[in-house]
Amino acid sequence: MPKSISHIALIVCDPARTAELFASVFGARVVSDADDDGHRQSLAKFGGVWFVLRQGEGPSARNGDHIAFEVGKAELPGYAEKLAKSGVEYFMAREDSALYFTDYDNHVFELDGGGSMDEALENRGQGTAA
Repeated sequence: MPKSISHIALIVCDPARTAELFASVFGARVVSDADDDGHRQSLAKFGGVWFVLRQGEGPSARNGDHIAFEVGKAELPGYAEKLAKSGVEYFMAREDSALYFTDYDNHVFELDGGGSMDEALENRGQGTAA
């Protein structure tokens, strides 16, 4: 059984630009380099997860796929302000307990201030699996 997520790889037009977005909004640790084949990439770690940002053509459209991070609801206005300063559009959902934004390459992220998935399932009477 897997222990945890090692990393998430995203294809982006400008790895350094996306890494800077993650650094400015989330305080991500950023490392820029090239892979073994010489392709530009940046690595950004936040939320306990490394993101490998590889240079290429990102998705052409949003499709509902997204990556969600659990945050405190009181933190959402601060994140909204940072995203606005970075020129990134966002919207609030679920009675202002979630913030969604799209990076420069159509990858969708959610900041979930409504509690953990375990709590949500328990509240629905579905329990959780280990």
